[in-house]
Amino acid sequence: MNIENTRKTIIYPTRGILLIATALFALSACAPSPQDAPAQPNDRADVTIVSGLSGPEAVRYDPELDVFFVSNFNDEPAGDANGFVSKVSADGEILSLHFMQGSERWPLHGGRGMYIDTRGLWVVDAGGVHLFDRSNGAQLDFVDFSQFELGFLNDIVLAGDGALYVTDTGTSSVYRIADGAPTLATKTTMNPNGITVNPKNGRLMLAPWNGPLEIVEWDIEDKSFTTVGKLDGGGNYDGVEVVQGHIIIASQEDTSLHIMVDGVDKRRIELPGRPADIGIDTKRNRIAVPYVSLHRVDIFSLDGRLGK
Repeated sequence: MNIENTRKTIIYPTRGILLIATALFALSACAPSPQDAPAQPNDRADVTIVSGLSGPEAVRYDPELDVFFVSNFNDEPAGDANGFVSKVSADGEILSLHFMQGSERWPLHGGRGMYIDTRGLWVVDAGGVHLFDRSNGAQLDFVDFSQFELGFLNDIVLAGDGALYVTDTGTSSVYRIADGAPTLATKTTMNPNGITVNPKNGRLMLAPWNGPLEIVEWDIEDKSFTTVGKLDGGGNYDGVEVVQGHIIIASQEDTSLHIMVDGVDKRRIELPGRPADIGIDTKRNRIAVPYVSLHRVDIFSLDGRLGK
């Protein structure tokens, strides 16, 4: 059943002002950095707003089906079993609000990060990772993490070794899923939130919720950590993606997207709320930004906004 949603077009500016982050799970007063380049008049984009969601935490674009999947907390991310994943068209229409849901056997408490591979859509949840059929929304499997003392399972990515890697922000851990079984891959000195693969070297790129304001890579073969670059402000980093050599980091502390190039935090795109786990429309060079507290996802073009 199609569900009508409200859409409108607005304009957001891009400004070259960065803010300084403070503590875990807290916001604070910030000061501008004089090193940032001023915004240009053409740094604007039409934004499609997808409303009618319920605590959307993550977005994943499916290039084969040309749709977005949006995971919704729907109130508590762990204390209930009413989370769901919505299916949204490329132009922002909610095709099915409750397209993917949990079951009595494998309840979906509050979906977080997602990843698509040949098996389906993987959705991180409070106690493990679900697998759903992308075409009909059916629940296919669940990887149970109950053997571990979990903090907050968060984001997920498929690495070059064929295994899935999942961050645990609460325990400073990264888990590995291979052959349907989870194991602890590594502990970190940060609280890792977002995770993606650096297409240049295959290393896992981590965005910290707290700790040093920097993006870090982890080599899954030699187990070493490398700093990619330091971020000039922000904090409480969530989603992280690599687009055309630019690293895009969602920052909840200063409600913006930071753009890092060659290890340097070049600019930021201001947003109307705290961004969570972002998704990239690879066909149209657009970004989809979910806001848990605003119950909406904004979709806008990256053309002209990434800089050089």
